[in-house]
Amino acid sequence: MELQLDNEKLKAMAKELAKDMKTDADLSEVIRQLTKLTIETALDAEMDDHLGYVKHDPKGRGTGNSRNGNSKKRVVGDNGPVDIDVPRDREAEFDPVFVRKGQRRVTEMDEKILALYARGQSTRDIVESFKELYDADISASLVSKVTDRVIEQVNEWQSRPLDPLYPILYLDGIVMKIRKNQRVENKTMYVALAVNLRGEKELLGLWLADTEGAKFWLSVITDLKNRGVEDVLIACIDGLKGFPEAINTEFPQTEIQLCIVHQVRNSLRFVSWKHDKAVTRDLKAIYQAPTEEQALVELSRFKETCDEQFPQVGRSWENNWAHLRTLFDYPPEIRKAIYTTNAIESLNSVIRKATRNRKVFPTDQSAMKVAFLSILNASKNWKRPIHNWKEALNRFSIQFEERVTPYL
Repeated sequence: MELQLDNEKLKAMAKELAKDMKTDADLSEVIRQLTKLTIETALDAEMDDHLGYVKHDPKGRGTGNSRNGNSKKRVVGDNGPVDIDVPRDREAEFDPVFVRKGQRRVTEMDEKILALYARGQSTRDIVESFKELYDADISASLVSKVTDRVIEQVNEWQSRPLDPLYPILYLDGIVMKIRKNQRVENKTMYVALAVNLRGEKELLGLWLADTEGAKFWLSVITDLKNRGVEDVLIACIDGLKGFPEAINTEFPQTEIQLCIVHQVRNSLRFVSWKHDKAVTRDLKAIYQAPTEEQALVELSRFKETCDEQFPQVGRSWENNWAHLRTLFDYPPEIRKAIYTTNAIESLNSVIRKATRNRKVFPTDQSAMKVAFLSILNASKNWKRPIHNWKEALNRFSIQFEERVTPYL
């Protein structure tokens, strides 16, 4: 239930308090004093309710329990530490709710800790930030306890039921450095991002493994199926060997589209920097061709002019054509959604930004926490359908009528 406040009374109080405020420090001090007054008033009210009578009320005589002074306690508020008086009773039965026993924070500190952690700050960085920003002394163990609660959320989120049908599924991996047995190892964070029937992006899961390989991707696909996914229309993936077969093992009807961004990036590995722009331009003519026939003409033209210098590039496009050509089966509004994994590349950039400061994670768990929190923040902007989604859904409904209609 939302707290209802009297704005006129608040304005009058603010006007009176503002007479003595000259600086930000004055404002912080006023807020600390108001916090102290509010907490102590609330605790006194709780004690009245606990004992059954107000302070100094004759009704309290002979009840067997009474007030027994106060104990001092320091709590941290949004504007720094606040020293409060906590009422006690003689029987030591008083268990306050407003500020519980052992509670040291009356603030949105947990959210602030998680926000800093999601940005890639280490435990030590967060401790120093709180000291600098709030003049609050928090321990590294407190930060760890707050962030460790995220793992419970991750586990619950990772096992949640999924929709039976996702029109588009993006799968990719991002390498993270994690310390293990006094050595730094490269591990792969597997990311599954989908577009649901509402056209909204939805992160289906995160997994961490030693290396990126088709075998592990098969376990990811199996996990998605076990959580309720019955069908995927189009899967957008990188060029990892055995990846298409891994997907079609569980979803045999799913069409595969190799990520054009990955394909171009891999092609440029064989090209000297001075030819980058020219080769990129020629490759763009292939994948942005209006039809597959025209794309094959452009590919043939590319091979004629570039095979002598860069034979591996043309050969790679030919060898992967069966899964590069999928986009030409669709009109422009769908092509933009599937011909590249820009959506997941954008998601990966969110993870990379959060992990850039950390460079090396002490454990798998810490890497998972940062990735999850950073994506959780990014997903707040995923409320709108992707561009041209209505047109795309109409096309899917016609082309895959028997597979889509039951879920609409």
